[in-house]
Amino acid sequence: MDMEPAAAAGEFRDPPPPPPPEGLSTVEPLPSSSATAGVAPGTQAPAPAPPGAREVAAAMEAVERDAAAIAESYASLFASLRVALSNVTSTSAENMECLGDVVGRLQESALEASSKGNKYINSCLRLNEEMRGLESLAMQLKILRKNVDSLDLVVSQLLRLP
Repeated sequence: MDMEPAAAAGEFRDPPPPPPPEGLSTVEPLPSSSATAGVAPGTQAPAPAPPGAREVAAAMEAVERDAAAIAESYASLFASLRVALSNVTSTSAENMECLGDVVGRLQESALEASSKGNKYINSCLRLNEEMRGLESLAMQLKILRKNVDSLDLVVSQLLRLP
């Protein structure tokens, strides 16, 4: 019967730990002076026990609650954004309608001002033509005045004769 030297010396080995469940990785601790003090050289320290079903279920419930809260937060955010976009669109439509009204009134005022300006220009042109006629009349009046003054002078001289 061949025995290992450790077994022959009276030391017994612990059975190897079961393999970790799939999807979970185990990291073997690095040997340290306190960890290897009670374990024979060449043997491994027992691996930490995998989390129980209750801990996994509790963690899953916490993740589900957090996911539901995040989803609710996103839904609230999108609802707020939808309302804000609707308000902006409504305001923009009202502003465009108001702008159209203002532009229409401005166009009417501009046409009215243009019409009145044309009437004013035409009145000024007529007045200018009438003033040209008055210039010749004024010239005739000046000549007439000179003639009256000359006549007055002659009459005055005639009346002074003794």
